[in-house]
Amino acid sequence: MNKDDMILISVDDHTVEPPNMFKNHLAAKYVDDAPRLVHNPDGSDMWKFRDMVIPNVALNAVAGRPKEEYGLEPQGLDEIRPGCYNVDERIKDMNAGGILASICFPSFPGFAGRLFATDDPEFSVALVQAYNDWHIDEWCGAYPARFIPMALPVIWDAEACAAEVRRVSKKGVHALTFSENPAAMGYPSFHNEYWNPLWKALCDTNTVMNIHIGSSGKLAITAPDAPMDVLITLQPMNIVQAAADLLWSKPIKEYPELKIALSEGGTGWIPYFLERADRTFEMHSTWTHQNFGGKLPSEVFRDHFLTCFISDKVGVSLRNMIGVDNIAWEADYPHSDSLWPGAPEELWEVLSLNDVPGDEINKMTHENAMRWYSFDPFTHIPREQANVGALRKAAAGHDVSIRALSHHKDSRSGSSVAEFTASAKELAGNKD
Repeated sequence: MNKDDMILISVDDHTVEPPNMFKNHLAAKYVDDAPRLVHNPDGSDMWKFRDMVIPNVALNAVAGRPKEEYGLEPQGLDEIRPGCYNVDERIKDMNAGGILASICFPSFPGFAGRLFATDDPEFSVALVQAYNDWHIDEWCGAYPARFIPMALPVIWDAEACAAEVRRVSKKGVHALTFSENPAAMGYPSFHNEYWNPLWKALCDTNTVMNIHIGSSGKLAITAPDAPMDVLITLQPMNIVQAAADLLWSKPIKEYPELKIALSEGGTGWIPYFLERADRTFEMHSTWTHQNFGGKLPSEVFRDHFLTCFISDKVGVSLRNMIGVDNIAWEADYPHSDSLWPGAPEELWEVLSLNDVPGDEINKMTHENAMRWYSFDPFTHIPREQANVGALRKAAAGHDVSIRALSHHKDSRSGSSVAEFTASAKELAGNKD
């Protein structure tokens, strides 16, 4: 195997929603009250919904821009690649990056759809369903072999959320995005029986719950005036907390078919995490009364959790301590952790450095994603047309040059942890 032979499925990318996304999917009585994209005199774009404003229409969607322009921007659709919001252009960018298929997380509603929670439950559910139908029917449906569809939750109502999981499963959806800490958003924690209808729906429909770092808006920080580098370094700590919360929770024991993906969480931390969990069980379970049915926590982790990485040299080197069947690759397009369009080169370098055999490469690059998400792109596209080399050949002539696009260079200087945290809360839809 060589670099061009790899078949890449990314389990974590992002969509910047287009202005007309509600047009075909929301009942006429709700259209005038729906979120709308507003173009401002200064050239920026923002989503407005009732008294709420999401000013960063494309937060961190910096693919194709020089690193000097990375940050809390972009602020307008004209500052990002069309592939962020136009599905036809996204396919061209995926081809150029050698990426066969992708899971796309939402942007302006927040990873858990909190923005759509209103004082009118019927309207709120209609917004979630409209978003999901746009994402499933228009975005993913335009190229069935190229996207793994994922639904937004009705996070403020467990029963309604379970019903939405069942509804979209009939449309072939086996992924749900969710908060990594619902208690931080003012909802019951994972330990509360409130969520039992959702756990059952997920298991009944073979749906994976995807918890993305920062999805609750509560980030691991040391101080509001700390350098931004501190927050970025600590980003995976948010998913470590979620992994511990869920691993020791009742649902993991009571719902053996439950599947959870730790989205954009990396993998290098997992071997120690599992060692620590087993040690905790060995030393303390007699008085904490934890019971995993004769298994160790590390074994139960491998039964329930999918992890993902971008390059992660440490995680790949320790892959057998994690479980090769529990690892999937991600591109994180169009965010700043992604090295699009050069991700295959970076990934191949890491795999080669660790002498990863071909069967394990296949598992981590696409087979695990296909199995976990009940997704088979090869019903639509032949394997020989699905690898890095073939996709890049199909993208011949597509412009992937790095270009400066920012219209707001001065606003980037001095960005603080406090500003980033505020943006994360907006992305999560937090209203406090």
